[in-house]
Amino acid sequence: MAVAPVRIKIKRFDKSLPAPERKTAGAAAYDLCARVDTVIPACGFGLVPLNVAVELPEGYWALLGARSSLHKRGLIPANGIGIIDRDYCGDDDEYMAVLHNTTEAPITVTRGLRVVQLVIMTQHEIELVEVERLGAPNRGGFGTTGSH
Repeated sequence: MAVAPVRIKIKRFDKSLPAPERKTAGAAAYDLCARVDTVIPACGFGLVPLNVAVELPEGYWALLGARSSLHKRGLIPANGIGIIDRDYCGDDDEYMAVLHNTTEAPITVTRGLRVVQLVIMTQHEIELVEVERLGAPNRGGFGTTGSH
């Protein structure tokens, strides 16, 4: 039995640019593109508007991750990934990507360039419970699974 898709409201700021889309049927994420040309200085940072504001329903949040080809341009997300809370959802709350230029020359992110991927995630209510000891055995420390 097919499950009905969750409907997510989006607002595009520039409708002449493509709407977010999954490029294949098996893709987990929607590509987002730059709304304007943005010059990122050598070894510096730039804020790239992504042309969408999103109204997520209760129980959801958004994750922005780099497209796998972004590093080929010398760019990486400055904060690793972007986490967007459900309540960042107003008409002017455009999603942005903070990118770091790892090269010695300025890089222009051109309008329409697919920059990041948007993944919509479900949020489960949890309660952190502080204890003195955990019930699982130690694995041996950070980075130990690849040491042999």
